[in-house]
Amino acid sequence: MKNSIKLIMLFFVSIVVVGCKKEDKSASYHKGEMTILTDESFKSVTEALAEGYMINYPETKIKVTTKKEDLGFIDLLNNKVRIAVMSRDLTPEEIKEYEKQIELKFLPAKFAADAVIFVVPKDSPKEKITIDEIQEGLQSDNKVFIFDGANSSNLNFVAQKLKKLPKDLKFSVIPGSKNIIEELNKYPDKIGVIGLNTFSRPYDKESEQLRSMVKILPVEDKGKLYNTDFENLRKMNYPFTRVLYFLTNEGNFNLANGFIRYSCTQLGQMIVQKEGLQPYNLYRREVQMR
Repeated sequence: MKNSIKLIMLFFVSIVVVGCKKEDKSASYHKGEMTILTDESFKSVTEALAEGYMINYPETKIKVTTKKEDLGFIDLLNNKVRIAVMSRDLTPEEIKEYEKQIELKFLPAKFAADAVIFVVPKDSPKEKITIDEIQEGLQSDNKVFIFDGANSSNLNFVAQKLKKLPKDLKFSVIPGSKNIIEELNKYPDKIGVIGLNTFSRPYDKESEQLRSMVKILPVEDKGKLYNTDFENLRKMNYPFTRVLYFLTNEGNFNLANGFIRYSCTQLGQMIVQKEGLQPYNLYRREVQMR
């Protein structure tokens, strides 16, 4: 009889435990902690979106950590983080590996149009750069171009646009986009390669200071010059326009997917625009007439 009672008690305990596992109320889109991995080039817009989300959901804590794009993708695959920001297109092999390891369909959540830009000191006589110059310069032993490092989003994206592998390009390195801007005067014959979001914020004092130190070179492609204005980013006319997107390994609607949804809705897209980038999802303004 005692054994029967013990078995019945164990049975009910197991039901309670199973029931608790099915209804894990600690997981939620509006509370909890999370780290986002982002390349330094688009840290600013990522931080702005994270701050906006935490204001809307005060019980959340989002930490933005910078890491080279390729290394961030590897951490995502290894479940070290729940979300990462990417800009380059993944290879078919990488997509296959993502879907195999994460067991989710590859669905990039696109949220902004950014750009890789080419800068020279403000007093440089150079006024433009051609696609041919970029291709030739990246094959030259003079190492004309300065990137912020190997495995960076800027290097990856330029290499992909030129249909090259990063390891096949020749370039100089100064770690950090801000450092490239601040030190470019020491190398008047070099061209810095940075992300637009490094100083795209229109009314930010630090951005204004950085912008005052360099000149952005329009890119000439097939006889036409393209600047990085909103129109050229929206239409992706500027040859080195890139679309920023989120990748997650979260299979349910918790903090990572909640943040992604917020970033892609009107409120998040307004933050993207305030960052001086082109929102990926455009919302039509509706005016009611009475």
